[in-house]
Amino acid sequence: MPDEPAPALQPPQPGTLYVVATPIGHLGDLSPRAAHLLRACDLVACEDTRVTRTLLAHAGSNRPLFSYHDYKEEAQAAQLIEKLRAGQSIALVSDAGTPNVSDPGFRIVRACRRAGVDIVPVPGPSAVLAALCASGLPTNGFLFAGFLPPKTAARRRFLEKYRDFEYTIVLYESCHRIVKFADDIVTVLGPQRPIAIARELTKKFETFLVGPAADVRAKLAGDQLRGEFTVVIAPADFEL
Repeated sequence: MPDEPAPALQPPQPGTLYVVATPIGHLGDLSPRAAHLLRACDLVACEDTRVTRTLLAHAGSNRPLFSYHDYKEEAQAAQLIEKLRAGQSIALVSDAGTPNVSDPGFRIVRACRRAGVDIVPVPGPSAVLAALCASGLPTNGFLFAGFLPPKTAARRRFLEKYRDFEYTIVLYESCHRIVKFADDIVTVLGPQRPIAIARELTKKFETFLVGPAADVRAKLAGDQLRGEFTVVIAPADFEL
């Protein structure tokens, strides 16, 4: 049976908020549907206009931008709802990946739900799923915990709480704390706990370190301490 043709891209609907996932590094990961909406929506709501202008240039879009920030998102949500009620279509993006997932956007989406605004998700790149699916660690169920608190004691309390969790755990960590976090894993979960640390996913220097926690910790040095990190922790009974 021949493949069915891809459905035609539909124009954005008036008064609709589109939650649009964008590339986490490689611009080639922008989906045709996402690119179409970035060109066709009346407005693009974004975190950093400098970052999003680069994305819009790649998509061939000249749509106006509305900058929103985590610290004043509720007030800006009211402005966006007013525009939506006036019939505008809005694409909501973050600097990378899916809005709301360890990024701003939650308060805007919540306010739009409360206001009865139509919301359409436009799925796409995700550092969580990219790291998980390429780690070789169990994927039958997982807990995503975002960024843990910066203090060592708080991170270790989290690891103690989930020491015997039956599913895989996925977290984000900054380049400034990745070594300390790896130390915490070794100390709390043990040197043999299977983990994966993914760095700079979809970018030029993408790196996966997979193995017992102590071995992975020992490999973290030099240039491998730069960039953005996703950490995957296997259940205690998993064997590599």
